[in-house]
Amino acid sequence: MFKKILIANRGEIAVRIIRTCKYMGIETVAVFSDVDKDSLHVQLADESICIGGAKSSDSYLNMENIISAAIGTGAEAIHPGYGFLSENSVFAELCLECGIAFIGPRPNAIKKMGNKSKARELMIQASIPVVPGSNGSVKNLEEAKKLALEIGFPILIKASAGGGGRGMRVANDLGEFITSFETAKMEAKNAFDDDTMYLEKYILHPKHIEFQILADKYGNVIHLGERDCSIQRRNQKVVEEAPSLISNELRKQMGAAAIKICKKVNYENAGTVEFLVSDNEFYFIEMNTRIQVEHPITEMITGIDIIKEQIKIATGEKLSYKQSDISFNGHSIECRLNAENPKNSFRPFPGKVNLFHMPSGIGIRFDSFIYNDYEVQPYYDSMIGKLIVHGENRNEAIKKMRATLEELVVEGIFTNQSFLYMIMHDNDYSKGKFDTSFVEKKLDSLLEYEEYE
Repeated sequence: MFKKILIANRGEIAVRIIRTCKYMGIETVAVFSDVDKDSLHVQLADESICIGGAKSSDSYLNMENIISAAIGTGAEAIHPGYGFLSENSVFAELCLECGIAFIGPRPNAIKKMGNKSKARELMIQASIPVVPGSNGSVKNLEEAKKLALEIGFPILIKASAGGGGRGMRVANDLGEFITSFETAKMEAKNAFDDDTMYLEKYILHPKHIEFQILADKYGNVIHLGERDCSIQRRNQKVVEEAPSLISNELRKQMGAAAIKICKKVNYENAGTVEFLVSDNEFYFIEMNTRIQVEHPITEMITGIDIIKEQIKIATGEKLSYKQSDISFNGHSIECRLNAENPKNSFRPFPGKVNLFHMPSGIGIRFDSFIYNDYEVQPYYDSMIGKLIVHGENRNEAIKKMRATLEELVVEGIFTNQSFLYMIMHDNDYSKGKFDTSFVEKKLDSLLEYEEYE
C-alpha cells in the first residue's frame, strides 16, 4: 500500500480523496494555486505545496510543477481527481516515467477512450451501438459541413477531448452549424488544448444513463450499476440519481456492454461508460476515464468506497469484489450546488461565504470545500458542493433532498439552491417523467422563486 499520495486537484474532489486516504492511513500532499492557499483541501492534507498562479495553466495543469511537487515530497502516487489532468495520457505517462503511480487507467487506455472520437471508432469496431455520426474526428469545417448534411440536422458538435459540456454545441441548420463548429473548436482549444472535433446526430429527448466500472490489471471487470444523469442544463449535469428507472432487461444489456467495452481496451481502475437511451434502445456516447463528480450516489446504494478501490487497484491488488457480490440498496440523489445566479443566465457568482450551515442526518452527505468566511474564487468551475441523500426508495430520497435543501444555508453569494429545490418539487420529476430536455422545457417555472428577484 502507498504511504503517501499527492492529490493533483482542488475543491471538493481533493477533500474527498484526502478523507479516504486518512481512513486508509495514507499521508497526503495537497497542491494549490496561490489564490487557493486557504482552501479546505490545503488545510486537511498532511503537507501542501504551491504550484503556481491562479490560472489553471499555471498551476493545476502545470505537469512539471506537479511532478516536481510529488518528487520533492516523496509521494509514491498521484490521484488526479476529475477535470484538469485526469484524462491526460501525456501526464499519466510522465508519472510512470518518473516512477510515480498514476491512480487511474494506463496511458494507452486514456488515449483510446479519453479521446471521444477515437473511442467512437473503437465501439463501431466492437459492434457496440453508437449514435449515428462521424466514424472518428473531422479534419476541418468543409468536411464537417458535408458530413452534417449527410447525417441530417439537428447535429451535435463535440470536442474529442471534451467534458463538462465544454466544446459542445447543437446546430439545427447549416448556418447555425458553421458558427457553432468554430465556436466549439475555440472553446475546446482553450479548455483542453485540443480542438479535434467529431459529429453525432442529435437524438431528441433521450435519457442519459451511465455505468460505473471497476477493473484491475488482471482482466477482472465489474460494474456498480447505473446512474441517471438526464437532468442537465446546456449539457452540464445538474441532478443525478441511482438507480435509474430503466427496465431490468435493459439494465442487464447495458451493464454487459459496459463490461465488454472495458475488456476491449484492457481498461484498468475506475471509469464510467455513458449511454443515451431512447425508445428502449441504447447508444454508446463516450467513456470517462476517471472518477466522476456523481460517484457518491453509487457509493450510497452499494456501500463501496470507489476512491478506496481506485487506490487498491493502483497498487496492483485484485478487485475486492465479483459481480455477484454487488447488490443495490435503496435510492440515492445528488444535487450539484453551484455559486451562480440562475436568474442572470446562471452567471458564476464568486465571493465571500458569510454564513454556512451544512445539513446532516441519516442518509445525508455533503461533499464540499466551503466554510464560513471562505472566498469562492472566480478562476475555476462554479460548483461549490454536492448534496447527496439516500432513502429506502425514490420517493423517500426526493423527500429527504427537499428537506436537506431547506436546511442548507449559504449566505453572501448567489447559489442555485432554490433552482434545485424547484426541481425536487416538480411533478414530472417526482413521477420520473423526464429526459435531457427537462430543464430547457421547464426553465421558466424552475426559476419562479422570489430569492432571485
